[in-house]
Amino acid sequence: MTPTRNERGQSLVLTVVVLVSLLGMAALVLDVGSWYRAKRQLQSTADAAVLAGAQALPDTPGNATSLATDYAAKNTPDLATNDVSLSTNIVPNDRISIHVTRPAPGFFAKLFGIYSVQVGARATAQTEGMSSAKYVAPIAVKNTHPMLAGSGCPCFGQSNETTIPVGTTGAPGAFALVNLLNGAQGTSGASTLADWIQKGFQDYLPIGGYFSDPGVKFNSNQIQDALNLRLGTEMLFPVYDTLAGQGSNAEYHVIGWVGFHIESVDAQGNNGSLTGWFTQVIWDGLAATTPTGGGPNFGAHTVQLVD
Repeated sequence: MTPTRNERGQSLVLTVVVLVSLLGMAALVLDVGSWYRAKRQLQSTADAAVLAGAQALPDTPGNATSLATDYAAKNTPDLATNDVSLSTNIVPNDRISIHVTRPAPGFFAKLFGIYSVQVGARATAQTEGMSSAKYVAPIAVKNTHPMLAGSGCPCFGQSNETTIPVGTTGAPGAFALVNLLNGAQGTSGASTLADWIQKGFQDYLPIGGYFSDPGVKFNSNQIQDALNLRLGTEMLFPVYDTLAGQGSNAEYHVIGWVGFHIESVDAQGNNGSLTGWFTQVIWDGLAATTPTGGGPNFGAHTVQLVD
């Protein structure tokens, strides 16, 4: 008689094998999720680093590289790689890129001999002149201002304190106050101009022609109150090269934008001045797509991630 084979216990062995496999897969899924989160955090570090560095471009590329490198290292101290490079998009040194890596330890994966993996991230940001700018204040600045067109200028910073004349600007009825409603003529009213001064114009304004606002004078109480609320802050002014016509037909040809830190206001009848200094600013704007699309470089740029 042929003895029968005893198969008792085989199902238990199979169950153990399946359970071990399932547990191993679950463990790897948990570690993969952890590595994915580490990569996302590293991507945030890379994005923030190039945005910080881009604020120094294109004028001081050395500072941009240091800013990006230091920012990445401070936000993620255990970086294995922290490589920064500069390139050209429209003008030299207007684009900055970074490649960072760091080890991401495993936990359950150690059971399979995987103690850590390298996660990496890349990011690129660029700074450009603005073909259009948002939150513009309706005070026109001539491009021949000594701190914009003098020897070695534009000149920025508190050490270059200056005044901007606000009053009759070369055309009868023009008081350096601009109707920011593109193409609109006539007065927009003291309250509207005051709101634009206090909050900035709430839409993107392109470079081009803007009519004078002849119905409101600089010494208007509403204008003065709005300016006083802006003391100690930065404003963005349109810069013009020509002014043609008179009264409501006087048109400023805006060629760019400039930041100004306002310290005091002096009203003298229909004329007066703003005291402060021009500043290099990163502003909310639409990036130029050609070297001249943002007009002359008066220190106002917009920064954006491009990769």
